[in-house]
Amino acid sequence: MSKFDDALHFAIAAHAGMVRKGDGTPYILHPLEVASIASSLTSNEDVLCAAVLHDVVEDTPCTLEQLHEAFGGRVAELVAAESESKREEHSPSDTWMVRKLESLEDLRNTRDRDVLIIWLSDKLSNMRSFARMHAREGDAMWERFNQHDPALHAWLYREIGRVLSSLSESSAWQEYVRLTEEVFEGIETYDAAQ
Repeated sequence: MSKFDDALHFAIAAHAGMVRKGDGTPYILHPLEVASIASSLTSNEDVLCAAVLHDVVEDTPCTLEQLHEAFGGRVAELVAAESESKREEHSPSDTWMVRKLESLEDLRNTRDRDVLIIWLSDKLSNMRSFARMHAREGDAMWERFNQHDPALHAWLYREIGRVLSSLSESSAWQEYVRLTEEVFEGIETYDAAQ
């Protein structure tokens, strides 16, 4: 089996039984979509492995050390760049803003195109899911999430699009920006400086 096959099997096992918060679909469909989007931007196997594994440290008991041992330092490094510090001693809704600000700061400071590819792939997958939910439920969909204010989500996803603009020639980035504007049409962007 290839390294990607191993990563895929690892992700399937790690996310077994999990469902997506937004729509209740099997969780593994999200990392599969992220890897598929990433494959439209690169053929680098480590990037594709990290794409399919991008949530295992953040959302399962798996550790970066386990990923390093199984898939090497580069895959573990790429997954780490996509993983938030969950601050499990506090509720996710209480730490939402600080986690997003930290993640954005890390993203702004990276010069690693592979990290940008994984971020774009992950956020485009999220935005596709949001667009489907928004078409069915409108802004009521945000009640399912740790942050209920659509203006804060609008700020976050628009800012991510700006930070990822070095990938603006790609159809993935263009789809991301289009869906972001569709989902958040008419919603003013929150000013994070307030």
